[in-house]
Amino acid sequence: MPSSKIAFIGLGNLASAIVRGLLAEKAWAPSDIAGTSKTGVTAQKLAAETGITHEPDLAKLLAPADLVVVAFKPQSLATADPRLAELTAGKLVLSVLAGKTLSRLRQTFPHARNIVRTMPNTPAAIGAAMTAYCPLQPLAPADRALVEKFLDAFGQFVPLEEKHMDAITALAGSGPAYLFEYVAAMREAGIAAGLPADIAAKVALETTLGAARLLARTGETPEALRDKVTSPNGTTFAGLQVLTARQFRDTIKETIHAATKRAGELSRD
Repeated sequence: MPSSKIAFIGLGNLASAIVRGLLAEKAWAPSDIAGTSKTGVTAQKLAAETGITHEPDLAKLLAPADLVVVAFKPQSLATADPRLAELTAGKLVLSVLAGKTLSRLRQTFPHARNIVRTMPNTPAAIGAAMTAYCPLQPLAPADRALVEKFLDAFGQFVPLEEKHMDAITALAGSGPAYLFEYVAAMREAGIAAGLPADIAAKVALETTLGAARLLARTGETPEALRDKVTSPNGTTFAGLQVLTARQFRDTIKETIHAATKRAGELSRD
Protein backbone atom coordinates (compact mmCIF):
# COMPACT_ATOMS: atom_id res chain seq x y z
CA MET A 1 0.00 0.00 0.00
CA PRO A 2 1.37 3.46 -0.88
CA SER A 3 2.29 5.69 2.04
CA SER A 4 -0.64 7.68 3.40
CA LYS A 5 -0.81 10.74 5.63
CA ILE A 6 -2.33 10.56 9.10
CA ALA A 7 -3.63 13.56 11.05
CA PHE A 8 -4.36 13.27 14.79
CA ILE A 9 -6.83 15.67 16.36
CA GLY A 10 -5.81 15.23 19.97
CA LEU A 11 -2.51 13.81 21.20
CA GLY A 12 -3.11 12.73 24.78
CA ASN A 13 -2.01 9.49 26.41
CA LEU A 14 -3.89 7.08 24.13
CA ALA A 15 -3.08 8.89 20.88
CA SER A 16 0.55 9.23 21.90
CA ALA A 17 0.68 5.49 22.61
CA ILE A 18 -0.76 4.82 19.15
CA VAL A 19 1.77 7.12 17.47
CA ARG A 20 4.64 5.41 19.26
CA GLY A 21 3.28 2.03 18.19
CA LEU A 22 3.01 3.11 14.55
CA LEU A 23 6.57 4.39 14.57
CA ALA A 24 8.00 1.41 16.44
CA GLU A 25 6.57 -0.93 13.80
CA LYS A 26 7.79 1.39 11.01
CA ALA A 27 4.26 1.29 9.57
CA TRP A 28 4.46 5.03 8.96
CA ALA A 29 7.37 7.44 8.86
CA PRO A 30 7.36 10.40 11.26
CA SER A 31 7.06 12.70 8.24
CA ASP A 32 3.69 11.10 7.38
CA ILE A 33 2.15 11.78 10.81
CA ALA A 34 1.00 15.16 12.10
CA GLY A 35 -1.19 16.22 14.97
CA THR A 36 -2.46 18.89 17.27
CA SER A 37 -3.79 19.03 20.82
CA LYS A 38 -6.05 21.40 22.74
CA THR A 39 -3.29 23.51 24.24
CA GLY A 40 -0.49 22.30 21.98
CA VAL A 41 1.65 21.18 24.91
CA THR A 42 1.28 17.41 24.48
CA ALA A 43 1.54 17.70 20.69
CA GLN A 44 4.74 19.72 20.91
CA LYS A 45 6.22 17.28 23.41
CA LEU A 46 5.40 14.23 21.28
CA ALA A 47 6.70 15.94 18.14
CA ALA A 48 9.99 16.73 19.87
CA GLU A 49 10.34 13.14 21.07
CA THR A 50 9.30 11.31 17.90
CA GLY A 51 9.86 13.59 14.92
CA ILE A 52 6.21 13.81 13.89
CA THR A 53 4.84 17.22 12.91
CA HIS A 54 2.99 19.48 15.31
CA GLU A 55 0.54 21.50 13.20
CA PRO A 56 -1.78 23.73 15.24
CA ASP A 57 -3.56 25.11 12.16
CA LEU A 58 -6.52 22.78 11.68
CA ALA A 59 -6.90 23.45 7.96
CA LYS A 60 -3.20 22.84 7.28
CA LEU A 61 -3.26 19.72 9.45
CA LEU A 62 -6.18 18.09 7.69
CA ALA A 63 -5.64 19.12 4.07
CA PRO A 64 -3.04 16.44 3.18
CA ALA A 65 -4.47 13.71 5.44
CA ASP A 66 -5.83 10.43 4.07
CA LEU A 67 -6.82 9.24 7.54
CA VAL A 68 -8.06 11.58 10.28
CA VAL A 69 -7.81 10.15 13.79
CA VAL A 70 -10.13 11.83 16.29
CA ALA A 71 -8.52 11.44 19.69
CA PHE A 72 -9.50 14.33 21.94
CA LYS A 73 -11.52 13.84 25.14
CA PRO A 74 -14.94 12.29 24.42
CA GLN A 75 -16.65 15.11 26.29
CA SER A 76 -15.08 17.60 23.87
CA LEU A 77 -17.04 16.28 20.89
CA ALA A 78 -20.00 18.52 21.73
CA THR A 79 -17.81 21.64 21.43
CA ALA A 80 -15.63 20.47 18.53
CA ASP A 81 -14.59 23.08 15.97
CA PRO A 82 -17.51 23.43 13.51
CA ARG A 83 -15.00 23.70 10.65
CA LEU A 84 -14.37 19.98 11.01
CA ALA A 85 -17.51 19.24 9.00
CA GLU A 86 -16.00 20.71 5.84
CA LEU A 87 -12.32 20.10 6.58
CA THR A 88 -12.95 16.33 6.80
CA ALA A 89 -15.15 16.16 3.71
CA GLY A 90 -14.25 13.13 1.61
CA LYS A 91 -11.77 11.83 4.20
CA LEU A 92 -11.72 8.62 6.20
CA VAL A 93 -12.34 9.50 9.86
CA LEU A 94 -11.34 7.09 12.63
CA SER A 95 -12.49 7.78 16.18
CA VAL A 96 -10.97 6.49 19.42
CA LEU A 97 -13.52 8.38 21.55
CA ALA A 98 -14.95 6.15 24.27
CA GLY A 99 -18.72 5.95 24.17
CA LYS A 100 -19.25 8.11 21.10
CA THR A 101 -21.55 6.35 18.64
CA LEU A 102 -21.26 6.36 14.88
CA SER A 103 -24.49 8.31 14.57
CA ARG A 104 -23.16 10.96 16.97
CA LEU A 105 -19.84 11.13 15.13
CA ARG A 106 -21.67 11.60 11.84
CA GLN A 107 -23.16 14.83 13.21
CA THR A 108 -19.67 16.31 13.57
CA PHE A 109 -18.22 14.74 10.42
CA PRO A 110 -21.22 14.70 8.05
CA HIS A 111 -19.22 14.77 4.84
CA ALA A 112 -16.57 12.16 5.66
CA ARG A 113 -16.48 9.35 3.11
CA ASN A 114 -16.75 6.93 6.03
CA ILE A 115 -16.39 6.93 9.80
CA VAL A 116 -14.83 4.12 11.81
CA ARG A 117 -15.37 3.78 15.55
CA THR A 118 -12.58 2.04 17.42
CA MET A 119 -11.50 1.34 20.98
CA PRO A 120 -7.76 0.73 21.35
CA ASN A 121 -5.92 0.57 24.66
CA THR A 122 -2.62 1.98 25.90
CA PRO A 123 -0.52 -1.18 25.25
CA ALA A 124 -0.56 0.24 21.71
CA ALA A 125 2.67 1.99 22.74
CA ILE A 126 4.49 -1.37 22.63
CA GLY A 127 2.52 -2.93 19.78
CA ALA A 128 0.33 -4.93 22.14
CA ALA A 129 -3.07 -3.25 21.86
CA MET A 130 -6.36 -5.07 21.55
CA THR A 131 -8.71 -3.00 19.39
CA ALA A 132 -12.27 -3.49 18.20
CA TYR A 133 -13.62 -1.48 15.26
CA CYS A 134 -16.87 -0.89 13.43
CA PRO A 135 -17.57 1.36 10.41
CA LEU A 136 -20.58 3.54 9.71
CA GLN A 137 -20.89 2.03 6.23
CA PRO A 138 -19.23 -1.09 4.81
CA LEU A 139 -15.61 -0.19 4.12
CA ALA A 140 -14.36 0.01 0.57
CA PRO A 141 -11.47 -2.45 0.04
CA ALA A 142 -8.83 0.32 0.05
CA ASP A 143 -10.25 1.89 3.21
CA ARG A 144 -10.45 -1.48 4.97
CA ALA A 145 -6.82 -2.10 4.07
CA LEU A 146 -5.85 1.32 5.44
CA VAL A 147 -7.79 0.86 8.68
CA GLU A 148 -6.43 -2.63 9.30
CA LYS A 149 -2.87 -1.58 8.45
CA PHE A 150 -3.25 1.22 11.01
CA LEU A 151 -4.68 -1.06 13.72
CA ASP A 152 -2.27 -3.92 12.99
CA ALA A 153 0.71 -1.62 13.53
CA PHE A 154 0.05 -1.37 17.25
CA GLY A 155 -1.48 -4.72 18.15
CA GLN A 156 -4.34 -7.06 17.38
CA PHE A 157 -7.79 -6.06 16.19
CA VAL A 158 -11.24 -7.49 15.66
CA PRO A 159 -14.27 -6.19 13.72
CA LEU A 160 -17.31 -5.97 15.97
CA GLU A 161 -20.93 -4.86 15.80
CA GLU A 162 -21.44 -1.43 17.34
CA LYS A 163 -23.88 -2.78 19.92
CA HIS A 164 -20.88 -4.41 21.67
CA MET A 165 -18.65 -1.34 21.73
CA ASP A 166 -19.56 -0.16 25.24
CA ALA A 167 -18.61 -3.56 26.64
CA ILE A 168 -15.36 -3.66 24.68
CA THR A 169 -14.57 -0.17 25.95
CA ALA A 170 -14.93 -1.43 29.50
CA LEU A 171 -13.04 -4.68 28.96
CA ALA A 172 -10.23 -3.72 26.60
CA GLY A 173 -10.07 0.06 26.81
CA SER A 174 -10.19 0.25 30.60
CA GLY A 175 -8.87 -3.25 31.26
CA PRO A 176 -5.16 -2.35 31.48
CA ALA A 177 -5.90 -0.05 34.43
CA TYR A 178 -7.47 -2.93 36.34
CA LEU A 179 -4.43 -5.13 35.72
CA PHE A 180 -2.12 -2.32 36.85
CA GLU A 181 -4.18 -2.00 40.01
CA TYR A 182 -3.93 -5.78 40.55
CA VAL A 183 -0.14 -5.69 40.25
CA ALA A 184 -0.02 -2.77 42.67
CA ALA A 185 -2.17 -4.75 45.11
CA MET A 186 0.15 -7.77 44.79
CA ARG A 187 3.12 -5.50 45.48
CA GLU A 188 1.47 -4.04 48.58
CA ALA A 189 0.49 -7.52 49.78
CA GLY A 190 4.08 -8.68 49.41
CA ILE A 191 5.31 -5.74 51.45
CA ALA A 192 2.69 -6.44 54.11
CA ALA A 193 3.93 -10.04 54.22
CA GLY A 194 7.42 -8.80 55.03
CA LEU A 195 9.20 -8.55 51.66
CA PRO A 196 11.41 -5.56 50.88
CA ALA A 197 9.52 -3.08 48.69
CA ASP A 198 11.78 -3.48 45.66
CA ILE A 199 11.59 -7.28 45.80
CA ALA A 200 7.81 -7.24 46.22
CA ALA A 201 7.44 -4.94 43.20
CA LYS A 202 9.67 -7.12 41.01
CA VAL A 203 8.05 -10.38 42.04
CA ALA A 204 4.52 -9.01 41.55
CA LEU A 205 5.36 -7.76 38.07
CA GLU A 206 7.30 -10.79 36.85
CA THR A 207 4.78 -13.25 38.28
CA THR A 208 1.99 -11.45 36.40
CA LEU A 209 4.01 -11.35 33.18
CA GLY A 210 4.99 -15.00 33.42
CA ALA A 211 1.47 -16.16 34.13
CA ALA A 212 0.07 -14.12 31.23
CA ARG A 213 2.67 -15.52 28.84
CA LEU A 214 1.94 -19.06 29.97
CA LEU A 215 -1.78 -18.51 29.42
CA ALA A 216 -1.18 -17.07 25.94
CA ARG A 217 1.27 -19.74 24.81
CA THR A 218 -0.40 -22.89 26.10
CA GLY A 219 -3.88 -22.10 24.83
CA GLU A 220 -5.32 -23.65 27.98
CA THR A 221 -8.16 -22.01 29.86
CA PRO A 222 -7.37 -19.85 32.89
CA GLU A 223 -9.27 -22.34 35.02
CA ALA A 224 -7.18 -25.28 33.79
CA LEU A 225 -3.92 -23.48 34.55
CA ARG A 226 -5.26 -22.34 37.91
CA ASP A 227 -6.03 -25.92 38.85
CA LYS A 228 -2.48 -27.01 37.92
CA VAL A 229 -1.12 -24.56 40.48
CA THR A 230 -3.58 -25.58 43.18
CA SER A 231 -2.84 -28.51 45.46
CA PRO A 232 -5.59 -29.82 47.77
CA ASN A 233 -5.52 -27.77 50.96
CA GLY A 234 -2.24 -26.12 49.90
CA THR A 235 -1.12 -22.49 49.89
CA THR A 236 -2.79 -21.61 46.58
CA PHE A 237 -6.00 -23.24 47.72
CA ALA A 238 -5.94 -21.16 50.91
CA GLY A 239 -5.53 -17.95 48.92
CA LEU A 240 -8.24 -18.87 46.41
CA GLN A 241 -10.63 -19.54 49.27
CA VAL A 242 -10.26 -15.90 50.30
CA LEU A 243 -10.89 -14.70 46.74
CA THR A 244 -14.00 -16.88 46.56
CA ALA A 245 -15.28 -15.69 49.92
CA ARG A 246 -14.74 -12.06 48.89
CA GLN A 247 -16.56 -12.74 45.60
CA PHE A 248 -13.59 -11.80 43.44
CA ARG A 249 -15.26 -12.69 40.12
CA ASP A 250 -18.42 -10.81 41.05
CA THR A 251 -16.28 -7.78 41.89
CA ILE A 252 -14.69 -7.90 38.44
CA LYS A 253 -18.11 -8.29 36.83
CA GLU A 254 -19.34 -5.23 38.73
CA THR A 255 -16.22 -3.33 37.65
CA ILE A 256 -16.80 -4.09 33.97
CA HIS A 257 -20.50 -3.35 34.33
CA ALA A 258 -19.78 0.07 35.84
CA ALA A 259 -17.36 0.92 33.05
CA THR A 260 -19.79 -0.34 30.39
CA LYS A 261 -22.57 1.78 31.88
CA ARG A 262 -20.33 4.85 31.90
CA ALA A 263 -19.40 4.26 28.26
CA GLY A 264 -23.11 4.34 27.44
CA GLU A 265 -23.55 7.54 29.43
CA LEU A 266 -20.72 9.19 27.51
CA SER A 267 -22.62 8.53 24.30
CA ARG A 268 -25.42 10.73 25.60
CA ASP A 269 -23.26 13.58 26.94
